[in-house]
Amino acid sequence: MTQILSVVSECAPLIKTGGLADVAGALPAALKAHGDHMRVLLPGYRAIMGKLPKTKAVDTYRDLFGGKATLRAAEAHGLDLLILDAPHLYDREGGIYGDAAGHDWPDNPERFAALSYIGALIAKDGAGGWTPDIVHGHDWQAGLTPEYLHGWGVQTPFVFTIHNIAFHGNTGADRLHSLRLDASRFNADHFEFWGQISALKAALAGADRITTVSQTYARELLTPEFGIGMDGILRARKADLTGIVNGIDTDLWNPETDPEITPYKAPAGKASNKRALQKTFGLGKSDGPLCVLVSRLTEQKGIDLLLQALPALLDNGGQLALLGSGAPHLEVALAEAAERHPNLAVKIGYDEALSHQLIAGGDAILVPSRFEPCGLTQLYGLRYGTLPLVALTGGLADTVINASPAALTAGAATGVQFHPVTAQALSDAFTTLCALYADAPTWKKMQRNAMKQPVGWDTSAAEYHAIYTDLTT
Repeated sequence: MTQILSVVSECAPLIKTGGLADVAGALPAALKAHGDHMRVLLPGYRAIMGKLPKTKAVDTYRDLFGGKATLRAAEAHGLDLLILDAPHLYDREGGIYGDAAGHDWPDNPERFAALSYIGALIAKDGAGGWTPDIVHGHDWQAGLTPEYLHGWGVQTPFVFTIHNIAFHGNTGADRLHSLRLDASRFNADHFEFWGQISALKAALAGADRITTVSQTYARELLTPEFGIGMDGILRARKADLTGIVNGIDTDLWNPETDPEITPYKAPAGKASNKRALQKTFGLGKSDGPLCVLVSRLTEQKGIDLLLQALPALLDNGGQLALLGSGAPHLEVALAEAAERHPNLAVKIGYDEALSHQLIAGGDAILVPSRFEPCGLTQLYGLRYGTLPLVALTGGLADTVINASPAALTAGAATGVQFHPVTAQALSDAFTTLCALYADAPTWKKMQRNAMKQPVGWDTSAAEYHAIYTDLTT
């Protein structure tokens, strides 16, 4: 049995800001089928400490980047947890990465260097008698782990997963000493990035294997457009880079048992959920498809393109029900558009139960992202027979079969893709979507195809297991 330590800054259902948490929460259970045991090392945020059952102290640290800390073991939600209880770093109001106003915590470099440091220390000395065979770090918050491993001469293999390369975890070189880094390694071959310390660069340079969350995103990262300054080192590490598409929790996201909806087994069962959703959002009946969108409202997610392309949906009898929050100017623009269009309804914020109702009640789910490493909402849509309309990028390209003439003839299509990622291409995709919806037999066939697609963790867990096995044998 391979013992794996997952070093990660968030983990569902304990603490979540995005898809990273879903992966961290689902992977341990998926790996059990392959005989692997994964423990999850998490920061002891205030929100986490309040949710945990009884914990057991397994180690203490007199000075962890400015204060005392305790490593605690716990079990919750089927997860085997190690919690880094360091109040001076994590016990505070606001978000896990920033304050209530959205500003990054100024000590984030220390907060997540501490997480990486303890991850490496567990590999070196163990935790309560348990020692990992592999350390698996996620995103920049775990990025300094291989630097600490190297400094102590620890040979434990380190796997690093890029969930979103847009975040580098950069800070000034004046923190070399306070972050306990070897100044002789502050160079382009290790963790120096344009004169700054880069936690992400440290991981990309020091990992034994690098994974990312879809095959297409792995290829995209090798280009200047998507690599965001790290494409050079990734091209140099290309032989060690693997794309493994994410899965979803198919127990939590199951239209047959979902407690938030009227359960159904086949596409016909969506009708009552659609009526309920239209009522919730104040939408009437419509001749076109009811589209749904559950997203952060940012340019990266293509929300500005959506605003420009909406007439192609609404003028063809379509509707849109949207749930999300994000950039204030986009929130305002969407609210104003909803006032002008009776077939557009917007709810600003997030509501987990409502997100299930949207995906169950919608005819189509929109993911018009400019880049999307993997994406999960299109997978939820497939599971619920809610056809994805997506940009041809990242994991969206790998998980949706476009309704091309060939795919339609073969009876294999599961959604609509558009490229390039422009407002005009999205408008054209809306026109295609509405035409497909008007062809009831084709639409039903696509829904049945979607609901048959494998969207769980079985295949992906097997690929991670293969990497762990390769590194330990």
